[in-house]
Amino acid sequence: MNTLTVTTDRFEADLLDADLPVLVDFWAPWCGPCRAVAPVLEEIAGEYAGRLVVAKVNVDEEPAVASAFAVRSIPTFVVVKDRAVVAAVTGAAPKATLVTKLALDTHTTPKGS
Repeated sequence: MNTLTVTTDRFEADLLDADLPVLVDFWAPWCGPCRAVAPVLEEIAGEYAGRLVVAKVNVDEEPAVASAFAVRSIPTFVVVKDRAVVAAVTGAAPKATLVTKLALDTHTTPKGS
């Protein structure tokens, strides 16, 4: 598994103070669309390794983190860079759509740069 599980105790260090941009997946185990998009997040985590951290926040277990990001519906995907939300998408989508709507190539540095 290439993703990081974020808890309330670690969200500032793991999300806000991260050296790399962080793609956060707000999800819950009972959410069908969340489970359906999980393999896509694993693909993104592998493809963007070293340029982007993919983190998961279970909204049932970590409601304070979800509240801090004003998550109202799941799945919600947020890109955090330099302590700010730079992109967000709500709803399951194919990989290409997530990469485009979240502007992952804009928010990450190409490998070798």
